[in-house]
Amino acid sequence: MSEILESYVAGTWTKGAGTGREVLDAVTGEPVTRVSSEGIDMGEVVRHAREVGGPALRALTFPERAAALKAAAGAVQERKDELYALSARAGATARDSGVDIDGGAGTAFVYSSLGRKGLPDGKVVVEDDFIQLGKEGVFGGRHVLTTPHGVALQINAFNFPVWGMMEKLAPALLAGVPTIVKPATPTAYIAVAAARIMLETGALPEGSLQVVAGSIPGLLDQLGGQDHIGFTGSADTAATLRGHEAVTRRSAHFNAEADSLNASVLGPDAAPGEPEFDLFVKGLVTEMTTKAGQKCTAIRRALVPQDRMDDVAQAVEAKLAGIGIGAPGADGVRMGALVGTEQRDDVRAAAARIAAAGTVVHGDLEKVEVIGADADKGAFMSPYLVRVDDADRGEPHSVEAFGPVSTLMPYRDADHAVDLLARGEGSLAGSVVSNDRDFVTGVVAGAAPYHGRILVLDRESAPESTGHGIPMPQLVHGGPGRAGGGQEEGGLRAVHAHLQRTAVQGSPAVLDSLG
Repeated sequence: MSEILESYVAGTWTKGAGTGREVLDAVTGEPVTRVSSEGIDMGEVVRHAREVGGPALRALTFPERAAALKAAAGAVQERKDELYALSARAGATARDSGVDIDGGAGTAFVYSSLGRKGLPDGKVVVEDDFIQLGKEGVFGGRHVLTTPHGVALQINAFNFPVWGMMEKLAPALLAGVPTIVKPATPTAYIAVAAARIMLETGALPEGSLQVVAGSIPGLLDQLGGQDHIGFTGSADTAATLRGHEAVTRRSAHFNAEADSLNASVLGPDAAPGEPEFDLFVKGLVTEMTTKAGQKCTAIRRALVPQDRMDDVAQAVEAKLAGIGIGAPGADGVRMGALVGTEQRDDVRAAAARIAAAGTVVHGDLEKVEVIGADADKGAFMSPYLVRVDDADRGEPHSVEAFGPVSTLMPYRDADHAVDLLARGEGSLAGSVVSNDRDFVTGVVAGAAPYHGRILVLDRESAPESTGHGIPMPQLVHGGPGRAGGGQEEGGLRAVHAHLQRTAVQGSPAVLDSLG
């Protein structure tokens, strides 16, 4: 029997009791570890964060916290090969691992730099100049941001165990709020390994980072108005957490990032042979195959002009046919496995529902040719592109297959494209691939209320564009409606979101002394 994965709580590495939940290698089906938090005192976890981690972080200035974050991120970057090896067991190729591991470290580096350059050499942020509130100018107000005496609980998804942890840890750490990490069970062993690397630097004050592998029964019962809960995952789980008394009665700050039916729109100007046509096709294939499509920002709906459906279908099918699927690291492999066979089966079922609305352009839900692995033992699946000529069908706008699955649909004009985008009921990311400025302007203006981020991709921006699915730490990540209604990252906005904003009133001299 495989070993129980250790958690780091209350200053020690601790194994949960019992048999736990077994986690299997996504490629070979062999046991990797077992996950259990049984016997771990969640009240003690929270107490340690509040009474040990909180005071230690609040004693540091913003630049000192930034330096600690930089050291932790540097260690992850230096030892990334260890994490790459573990990530491969979750089905990730080297490219996939780079997005997660290098992306996580890179995000933390960005925040460290923002902390050094954009925050004061102190522990309080004064937001504005003196605001005069009386006729003589001897009474006024200013807003200050200070560190709450709480904890940040992050509940993460399985697909980005390192990036998901570090993009939440970075702003909380800079704000002086200790973090408790609850990683998703299927990839908890990767998140725990990354946390261990950061803790071994000694740069993070004790209690500023704890990680619980397994469930967290009763932990939310300990949280209230000084605390922050950051969740990434399904909309159903987000709704459950949002309804907890920690949020509804005790007013813990809650932020959710949920999966969404993101879309990309090909402009009417982008005919075959134009740069934008090729950029659209390349982007769609990339989003379908990176992390085997297990990305909350992946393109689920590809919207193209009615008269381009055949051209796009043929071009995408040709590229998908050349994607080697199999064991990460094997020659010719460009797409690895899904995180596990249970996830694969869920994706297949959802894809079948979408396929019932149209015709299959590429892929087979029943079989897949793999390289360097056994297709029956691993969680492999073919990229699956469905063509739905009736864009008003409900399935593509309501069913999400969280894997290498996308739907190709036609639109009539810009207004129709906006209407189809809106039918996703809120998305994390959208993109418009076009060199037609009027078309782009119309779609962006119409679709913005339904999106957290919109990428405009054309021949000019392409050389430096990070692509449809990559959120950047300098910009807000999140989305309305189905996407969770929350906001993460966004540079210093994310740090400020962890701080308490207080209006202080008094004389100019008193207010000037605040910072």
